[in-house]
Amino acid sequence: MGKFNKNAKKATPEINTGSMSDIIFMLLFFFMVITTMRESTLFVRINPPQASEVQKLEKKSLVSYIYIGPPIDAQKFGTEPRIQLNDQMSGVRDITQFIEAERQARDEVDRPLMTTSIKADKSVKMGIVTDVKQELRKVNALKINYSTSKGKDIHANRQ
Repeated sequence: MGKFNKNAKKATPEINTGSMSDIIFMLLFFFMVITTMRESTLFVRINPPQASEVQKLEKKSLVSYIYIGPPIDAQKFGTEPRIQLNDQMSGVRDITQFIEAERQARDEVDRPLMTTSIKADKSVKMGIVTDVKQELRKVNALKINYSTSKGKDIHANRQ
């Protein structure tokens, strides 16, 4: 018969780390899938106007954004509305170069489908928006979208 020793020290079993790498890669993959990258850092304040008829864009990958609004950092950029292209403050004359660079970054098949979206603050005067539109005409960027936020239906209050 076997002899049991009650005084023997019990060793704690080691933790099985075989599946730890699988769990880590699964979490890494999960966070990579659900994370969205910010397209650009805004230096201008955008409070878009409200619209009653709003339509979503089909292919957001073919959209180039132009931001127009008062700067967030008034000490650095002043208080007048400014134009932001990607991650830098720009002038109206820089729009031509911006659109050409955006076209070069796309496939040749997708270039005719490109849309330029103007995200302007509702306090911005139409003069600067008209200047932007004139520059877009010069480079033949004629598909223009105005970004808005969905507001109340103005026709619902009519009787």
